[in-house]
Amino acid sequence: MTLPTPSLPPGEPDPKWLRRLLLVRRAALALVLLISVAGFSAVAFPAVGAYLHIAPLHLNAPIALTVIFCDLGLWMSEPGNPLLVIRLSRFCAAISTILATVILVISSIHLGAVHDSFVSSAQAIFSAGTMSPLSAAAFLFLSYIIIVARTDTPTARIVSDVLVSILSVFALMLVCQDMFGVLGLFGLTSADLISPQVLFSLLLLTAVMVLRQAEFGVFSIFLGAGIGSRIARGFAPVLLAWPIVREIGEAQAVFRGLIPAHFAASLLTSMGVALSIALLLIIAWRVNDMEKEIHDLTLRDDLTGLYNMRGFYLLAEQTLRIAQRAKMPFSVLFLDLDGLKRINDNLGHNIGSSYLQKTGELIQANFRDADVKGRFGGDEFVIAGQFSMVGIEVAALRLKTLATEMGSDVDPRYPLSFSIGHVTAEHFSTESLKDMVIRADQEMYEDKRLKKTTRV
Repeated sequence: MTLPTPSLPPGEPDPKWLRRLLLVRRAALALVLLISVAGFSAVAFPAVGAYLHIAPLHLNAPIALTVIFCDLGLWMSEPGNPLLVIRLSRFCAAISTILATVILVISSIHLGAVHDSFVSSAQAIFSAGTMSPLSAAAFLFLSYIIIVARTDTPTARIVSDVLVSILSVFALMLVCQDMFGVLGLFGLTSADLISPQVLFSLLLLTAVMVLRQAEFGVFSIFLGAGIGSRIARGFAPVLLAWPIVREIGEAQAVFRGLIPAHFAASLLTSMGVALSIALLLIIAWRVNDMEKEIHDLTLRDDLTGLYNMRGFYLLAEQTLRIAQRAKMPFSVLFLDLDGLKRINDNLGHNIGSSYLQKTGELIQANFRDADVKGRFGGDEFVIAGQFSMVGIEVAALRLKTLATEMGSDVDPRYPLSFSIGHVTAEHFSTESLKDMVIRADQEMYEDKRLKKTTRV
């Protein structure tokens, strides 16, 4: 026998996704390690680089070592590793912190005419040409996160979420800088570009950090199975790409003289507003759908689609108040499906359920949308609305007639038939809805009693 798969809470990450993401993280870490080791080997051992036919990697030894130790620190700090391995990961991260700090300091110093031999040697070793101060700061920050990040308490998870978010901003800034530099925008030239290997390694390591945090923190919204998670996954790329597209579009249009600067700004701003409103409308539409689904789950009967007892009383109370304000009569009809117990006992509960569904269909088809139609459980149905006494009597008679006409659609041994009771209150009546339902129920039992007497 196949057991049903339990559904996950909407915000809970899917274990299948977590297993796949673990493989993705390991593959990313392996790729970064391969790139950084190859770059270090090409610089430290020229013969190896020549043998491997590696193109110029623009990775000097300190930068390559920084990437290597960051990678190892992330690899060894994976949740579930032994405590000794996690401690070694912090040691690796500490080494990369020192290296990144030195690179950051050297890349930030403008030596000018200073000819100190020691400083000149340091500049040569820790070349600033392959790692900008911003990228060095990003690696420094990544190393710091590896050391301090924890997920064992809610507070620690929040702190880690904040740190990983800042790291993601760092990485995005570097991507934009290189993109703008390649396009020659905002005065950036090829001299301002970061080594592709450095940028690619930083992006992969940042992605690993984000994917790991997604198992525990706020980023888990992207891995959930609910509507909110699907919305986040769908709109995140749009919200991420639009500001970049806007800046590039405005710069390209202005610099190439296609349109005036003020018009380019107005056009792209208007497009951004339109896109934001479109996203807002889609999100609001999905939220409304979700609210309706939740509303129906709590207020409707699954079998017939009518309101359950809670839904009936909630909506019928409002309908009663509206009728009283409009000075209109208000009626309640109580219906009981005859012989349901015999049908269940002799034909099975599936057939009994089909009788209930047909009753629900008859009620749906023969009453107005404004009328409140409910099933109280078992074989009892209730309808409430703005009916006069004559109107509710006609409705009751029509239901009984239609049930008789449907005899060919059900088992002839057990024809579809109803016992019905109904009551009407004028607008000046102070009788409560609950009291009206009780009176209609009593009238229904009187109808049932008269049927039994007639048969005898």
